Amino acid sequence: MQLLLPNPLIRRLLRELRRAGNREIGGLLMGEHVREDVFRIVDISVQRSGGAHACFIRHPNSHRKALEKFFARTGDDYTRFNYLGEWHSHPSFEPVPSDTDIRTMQSLVVDATVGANFLVLLIAKQDHAKRLQATATVFSANSRHLLVPLQNDTAGPVAEGGMLTRWFRRIFSS
Repeated sequence: MQLLLPNPLIRRLLRELRRAGNREIGGLLMGEHVREDVFRIVDISVQRSGGAHACFIRHPNSHRKALEKFFARTGDDYTRFNYLGEWHSHPSFEPVPSDTDIRTMQSLVVDATVGANFLVLLIAKQDHAKRLQATATVFSANSRHLLVPLQNDTAGPVAEGGMLTRWFRRIFSS
């Protein structure tokens, strides 16, 4: 699997990270299935509360409206556009999943009510040169979590293609 991150989202993440300072923040990742095993992150939600120096607690209900707007904007085309996972910052630590992050994501991906084949966890921070440092880890119920390539995407937020594969199906279908 490969994840693409467009420049406008890199800039938005950097603005949010600067605004948060040394507090952790986070939210949801919403994406586009570009082609088999390639996904583009096209939007994020941002939760500015619930974070401290070394922890972030996501409040799921605060992100529902962002998902609804995303699905409406993308024509409810769940095979091409869908929820990809979560993101949060590690302003004081390396941008890699902690043991708590791993346990949390693994519990989400095996939760039948979530209905996900996989989930992505993106962890971000701003380095001393004010550049984005980030990692992406994929979690699935049937295998060990895996670090996946996160690449800058200059093609833009919407590309041709997108088909339903074993990686991607509609979740949050209420």
